Amino acid sequence: MTTSAPPFAVVFIRHGHSEWNLTGRFTGWTDIALTETGLAEAAQAGRRLASAGYVFDEAHGSVLRRTRQTLDVLLDQAGCAGIPIFETWRLNERHYGALQGMSKEEIFAAWGEARSRRWWRGYHEPPPPLDLDDRRHPRFDPLYAGMDQSLLPSTESLADCQRRTLPYWRNILLPRLAAGRRLLIASHGNNLRGLVMHLDGITPEEMERVEIPSGVPCVYRFAADLRVLGRDWLD
Repeated sequence: MTTSAPPFAVVFIRHGHSEWNLTGRFTGWTDIALTETGLAEAAQAGRRLASAGYVFDEAHGSVLRRTRQTLDVLLDQAGCAGIPIFETWRLNERHYGALQGMSKEEIFAAWGEARSRRWWRGYHEPPPPLDLDDRRHPRFDPLYAGMDQSLLPSTESLADCQRRTLPYWRNILLPRLAAGRRLLIASHGNNLRGLVMHLDGITPEEMERVEIPSGVPCVYRFAADLRVLGRDWLD
């Protein structure tokens, strides 16, 4: 018989391998599905969490299908299918602006390798923005038809991504954690890097070296006053 995880713990997971990972393209807000490998990663994570005794009261993810696919498969394998799933654009991947849909080779050819690496690994500098009439801009995506259009980014730095992710952590997730809700959060590499930076109290320079593997659960443990006690990877 398994036991449930401690009440003051949150499990974070980066979605599994997606179709554009195969071609090395920057995905950002583009709504790309998981590959069979990504689905298998989610299933394995669910079984791993179940064997470790984790159960969940609710799950949270971005509005992008790759996190919903990850949650659906993971929760089924973890024995938690049917719990409420909440979706928000604030947990969307960082918006890569004009880099979205391009491969690293194409980006290097257009802007040079040194500048390009500063954009996708650095904290402060965003890539070139999309023009408002570019069909890749989120204002053309039906997913965001009901949103305040002024909130939709044309590009984001890691700092920008962190700024729009943290209000969801502070205003939605922390109160649920304080109430004893057992939370699973499926998001993207850059959102999770920003949350690690916040929760671990590290600098932007240290955060640039943080890597978030796909499909591997990361468990943060909290004291009753919501101080971070530590984190563990269930790999």
